[in-house]
Amino acid sequence: MRNLLITILIFFLPFIFCNSSQAARSGALVGGWTKITDVNDPTVVDIGKFAVDQHNKQDQASLKFSTVVNGEKQVVAGMNYNLTITAADGTVDKNYVAVVWDKPWVKNSRRLTSFRGPI
Repeated sequence: MRNLLITILIFFLPFIFCNSSQAARSGALVGGWTKITDVNDPTVVDIGKFAVDQHNKQDQASLKFSTVVNGEKQVVAGMNYNLTITAADGTVDKNYVAVVWDKPWVKNSRRLTSFRGPI
């Protein structure tokens, strides 16, 4: 019982002592979406490629990943990535929107939760 109480206390301490007005000014709200400033970051590119690969498997498509145009990320039980991706459909580049959930500390946890387009 004592260990449970300690665990609960440790979990809630950041919330108890968090200055919410300061968090709001910085734009760092838990659960909120934040802009991805470097779409060429290797992790972001890898997630974009993963989204296209998974879409191809699920829909028997043959898109070829080109680039990540822009995106946002959201801290959840892991990380959600909402990316606008350019991919070649034959010889024509088109934009698509993909949402990928990732838990990088858990092997094989990455999931494509939606893929739509072309937009």
